[in-house]
Amino acid sequence: MALRNLVTSKALVSSAGFRHQLRGLQTFTLPDLPYDYGALEPAISGDIMQLHHQKHHQTYVTNYNKALEQLDEAINKGDAPTVVKLQSAIKFNGGGHINHSIFWKNLAPAREGGGEPAKGSLGWAIDTHFGSLEALIQKMNAEGAALQGSGWVWLAVDKQFKRLVVETTANQDPLVTKGPNLAPLLGIDVWEHAYYLQYKNVKPDYLKNIWKVMNWKYASEVYEKECP
Repeated sequence: MALRNLVTSKALVSSAGFRHQLRGLQTFTLPDLPYDYGALEPAISGDIMQLHHQKHHQTYVTNYNKALEQLDEAINKGDAPTVVKLQSAIKFNGGGHINHSIFWKNLAPAREGGGEPAKGSLGWAIDTHFGSLEALIQKMNAEGAALQGSGWVWLAVDKQFKRLVVETTANQDPLVTKGPNLAPLLGIDVWEHAYYLQYKNVKPDYLKNIWKVMNWKYASEVYEKECP
């Protein structure tokens, strides 16, 4: 089990990308948003975006860096119990950083194409695997609404079989924990901090409206890269 956790932590480190070095350790920084906090209104309020980005995502980055530093120290000391103990913090905070870094790119203001349906090869793949874009949205919304507690709902491509799949992950587990061949195209955060300030406890309304600012252009670019 410890070996499996260590492999997962390596995947978390490699998939997020390094930002800069601190005391010999490669650490991470909060990515800038490609739009203003209020640019996704009325689908997602500026207050939610600012809180979500500056507080929640920043906390994951801070705690991820801290856990990696502690891991480095434990490895250098040969402290195996601490190395194992740190795996959950690395998975949670590293996953939070990875997931949110994707989430910001999954969204775009309506004036910049947010909400425009997928076209090209991704649009064709959606029709092939789900019947229609509307059917895919209904499936993701249903699975997101049914997800108990906190987590994510994903549209992914299975690179091995060249097919689209819908997956859910609990807490801040990144999609890589569901399979190494899955590449995330779209991820919807269904933690309460992503919507409660605006939608209260009506998660289905949040899931309905987020599609109005979904960045299908970005998803298409990832799809074409993963399935050339």
